[in-house]
Amino acid sequence: MAQNGQGIDPALLDDIINRLLEFRQARTVRQVQLSESDIRQLCTVSREIFLQQPTLLELEAPIKLCGDIHGQYGDLLRLFEYGGFPPEANYLFLGDYVDRGKQSLETICLLLAYKIKYPENFFLLRGNHECASINRIYGFYDECKRRFNVRLWKTFTDCFNCLPVAALIDDKILCMHGGLSPDLTNLDQIRNLPRPTDVPDSGLLCDLLWSDPSRDVKGWGMSDRGVSYTFGADKVAEFLMQHDMDLVCRAHQVVEDGYEFFADRQLVTIFSAPNYCGEFDNAGAMMSVDESLIGDPNTFKNLPDALKYATDVLVIFLFRQECRNTFHQILAGLRLGE
Repeated sequence: MAQNGQGIDPALLDDIINRLLEFRQARTVRQVQLSESDIRQLCTVSREIFLQQPTLLELEAPIKLCGDIHGQYGDLLRLFEYGGFPPEANYLFLGDYVDRGKQSLETICLLLAYKIKYPENFFLLRGNHECASINRIYGFYDECKRRFNVRLWKTFTDCFNCLPVAALIDDKILCMHGGLSPDLTNLDQIRNLPRPTDVPDSGLLCDLLWSDPSRDVKGWGMSDRGVSYTFGADKVAEFLMQHDMDLVCRAHQVVEDGYEFFADRQLVTIFSAPNYCGEFDNAGAMMSVDESLIGDPNTFKNLPDALKYATDVLVIFLFRQECRNTFHQILAGLRLGE
């Protein structure tokens, strides 16, 4: 595994990570108060790494894909417990790290720290909430102001404006936070998006972060969000055929089981914040992509209903507390039968 502490003292980086993980075994995850100086270093150094890497990341399996986290820090730690703490596994997160949840600062700081330590194995895409006009309203600004100051929020904004916006896994799986765009005809359009940049109100970058699939439309439709578009299954199939791809993987929407297929399993939504905001009774999920999946989207059709488990794809659910023991018993039984 590649490691990189460039721009920050490696001992300090390890200390930050250790402090953020200190309460991972506790029943209730506690607030971790890093210094403002430490957080600024995380933002500054990770920002430079984001700019050194392409706007459209080109990655290889095996890799684990994670959806929205939204400041649910305890659930982020559970994700790593199930999938392996870096560098045990490679990760791609699909955006929306902040807002709504109670611990956006811990969440984004741990993710940035891992990005700095493992820049070639740990990847973060931009979500629509990694945008000043959105997280100014939905909680992150207030958390920064309450625990530190507005200047620190602006430092995060400078960092978020440099995040990559899409990833291509082995030329077959295209990942982004939101979805497709009517303006997207060539992947070079994504590669050529300028950074740093704010998120505009319309156009390709906006759509990659904001659009949604819809079973109610054919082609392109107007979004109830009031920004970007919805798109039908026909547009997914058309895009994949034109670009010789197998799957679109995105986040952005709460789904009951933590993941949901669309367009004859040519698109999957991954959402990784269980019991979202304490208001939804949803599970969270992460998807592990094995090398043998690439080029074989039909593998998804073999997922049993009981656990959505197959040898080539493992969707790991973040069950609510009362379901955890059952999950481990079922998983152990499946592994014994491999």
